[in-house]
Amino acid sequence: MLDKTLTIGGEQTATAGTFAVHNPSTGAVVAQVPNATEDTLNAAVAAAKAAFPAWAATPDGERQEICRKIAGVIGAHAEELATLLTQEQGKPLNGLGSRWEVGGAQGWAGYTAELSLPVKVLQDDDNGLVTLERRPLGVVGSITPWNFPLMIAIWHVVPALRTGNTVVIKPSPNTPLATLKLVELLNEILPAGVLNIVTGDDKAVNLGALMSAHPDIRKIIFTGSCATGQKVMQSAAPTMKRLTLEMGGNDAGIVLPDADPQAIAEGLFWGAFINNGQTCAAMKRLYVHDSIHDAVCDALVAYARNIPVGDGMDEGSILGPVQNQMQFDKFKRLVDSAKVNGQVLLGGEAGEGLFFPPTIIAGLKNGDPLVDEEQFGPALPIIRYTDVEQALADANALETGLGGSIWSRDIAAARALAARMECGSVWINKHGAIQPNAPFGGRKQSGMGVEFGEEGLLEYTDIQVVFS
Repeated sequence: MLDKTLTIGGEQTATAGTFAVHNPSTGAVVAQVPNATEDTLNAAVAAAKAAFPAWAATPDGERQEICRKIAGVIGAHAEELATLLTQEQGKPLNGLGSRWEVGGAQGWAGYTAELSLPVKVLQDDDNGLVTLERRPLGVVGSITPWNFPLMIAIWHVVPALRTGNTVVIKPSPNTPLATLKLVELLNEILPAGVLNIVTGDDKAVNLGALMSAHPDIRKIIFTGSCATGQKVMQSAAPTMKRLTLEMGGNDAGIVLPDADPQAIAEGLFWGAFINNGQTCAAMKRLYVHDSIHDAVCDALVAYARNIPVGDGMDEGSILGPVQNQMQFDKFKRLVDSAKVNGQVLLGGEAGEGLFFPPTIIAGLKNGDPLVDEEQFGPALPIIRYTDVEQALADANALETGLGGSIWSRDIAAARALAARMECGSVWINKHGAIQPNAPFGGRKQSGMGVEFGEEGLLEYTDIQVVFS
């Protein structure tokens, strides 16, 4: 069993209390992790605040070079980080699992390091020089979830550092291990206090709420549920923090009648079941035209039944367990409710522990809980439609709007329909394929602000206009 420490002000820091982190595949305790108090958080924020002036004043090229090294550090420790991810999160080492996540984190870090925000000249004439310049905010608070803990940490941390901010990160109590190791490693190349981490079990002390309200944190970037994101907004309001909130989604896919069921089956499966469905931008409901409904169902089931599910440390596993008991119970409730009105085509019954096989259920409609609520687990409801306008209306009917997809051989028609989907990202003949050069964010209650690319980098800065 591992014993972990925090990194605050460049030093390894212990706390009086600890909490256990469990392997969701086996239930075994993997590590004891520091249970930070409010004083611990204050110390981390103070360290970040003290480090900010020098880091912000570091020449841009030097900051960029340090950020470039982050990708190298991840690559050098890839297998160690992947193993920690699998032990704490449950996702397999192979497939679209932990090694894939570590590789994605490395790639994202490398791309983001190369971004820059040059001075913009607004006016340069006989009347004077006017420039628009970007200034770092100060201390950034990062709150990350349990589904992609390492990759999302990189999404939060690297753009903050690249733009001259310092960071205090708080990972989910379910999955703090890879992030603790990452912060420890990055402190070998960063000045002391630039990147700090606190962990807690969110029982006696709610570190996230304290961070959102902390007067010395100038921005919160949060990835998680809509309900928690709303609380972050409320507690951040008195200090007028900048916010980037990437919250839940209930993404819809619409299969048009000209689609080829066999050709799209693999894409449909991974659009819905990547990371065992525990992905904000996974496809969580699928509308299929009546003329090909049964063929799509058959092709999807045939593909899904060949996906190995098991302990993530088994090199043969491609999908793992649901990450935690609370999520498992919510997910099972939604599947059980769907079995009353729907037809189970595959799965539908829980396995041992936190394992649940890929589940496909037809015969549902808007209003059924598995369609209306974000299940965040390995189940896909399939809804039959005859009128594409009604399918679009049903896809847009919910208050979330993170992602969506259209599946068709006619790309022009698909793009025309995509333009009418009320979500931040729309994919054609794929789902959830995010990339570091394409801004990502939600509409409606799926969040505010964007991540990735230059647009995401801007969110870590204030505008200053200089007149001379």
